[in-house]
Amino acid sequence: MQLYHHPLSLDSQKVRLTLEEKGIDYTSHHVNPLTGKNMDAFFFTMNPSAKIPVFQNGSHIIYDTVEIIQYIERIAEKVSSGGNNLNLSSREVVEWMHKIQEWDSMYFTLFHVPEKYRLYVSKFLRRVIIARMAESPDLASAYHCKLREAYDTDDKLKNADVLRRSEDHLVRLLDEVEVKLGETSYLAGEEFSLADVVLIPVLARLELLNLEDEYINSRPNTADYWMLVKQRPSYKKVIGRYFDGWRRRKTLLKTWCFIRIRSMLRKY
Repeated sequence: MQLYHHPLSLDSQKVRLTLEEKGIDYTSHHVNPLTGKNMDAFFFTMNPSAKIPVFQNGSHIIYDTVEIIQYIERIAEKVSSGGNNLNLSSREVVEWMHKIQEWDSMYFTLFHVPEKYRLYVSKFLRRVIIARMAESPDLASAYHCKLREAYDTDDKLKNADVLRRSEDHLVRLLDEVEVKLGETSYLAGEEFSLADVVLIPVLARLELLNLEDEYINSRPNTADYWMLVKQRPSYKKVIGRYFDGWRRRKTLLKTWCFIRIRSMLRKY
């Protein structure tokens, strides 16, 4: 089984947490969208949306995050039960997974990145797409669609209403989570579930953006929950090793330096 992902990717974190929690072995392939690796011909041919993660098991390829998580769960249950009486996630867990997944973190995240960095990366990625169009004429049409998407994203980031809608959606979601965590230890009951797997990266993203006081610590049940789930080995391996303490700056600096170096090389 192959997973194409990146540590900074919210959806990649959700899938990797699932793999760790279920104890499934896989081959890891880093695809960094901030450096344009998702636009390389090999990956783009496999997934023209250029989004990560992508999960591959033989000839079976899955792009949707929740579908990947449920597929991994079925594999784990078949292994543990011998294929009989699969103990899959409850309806409540699945509903929470989809509810959390409905919040699109992209615009929210980009709005909270300093504008000078955001514009630099945006310009760099557009140059990457144009270069790939020239290198792979057979994929030019698909690359052209991605180029239009890039310009559309830039336009939306100039619209304050886009951020307001994303913030409103997030607040409604977190308020609902806060109420639920006042009733149970975890999101879908007293046991850790895949609903928690999907929520944890959202909270980690807020902490990465230094917004934990506004969105997490202001909600006491969520703050206690956040401290609890950060102790899990899966969190420490998938997220903590990259983002806790000084590691956060190291991860972001490494990515930023790589972008600068590649950009400079393209000038010569």
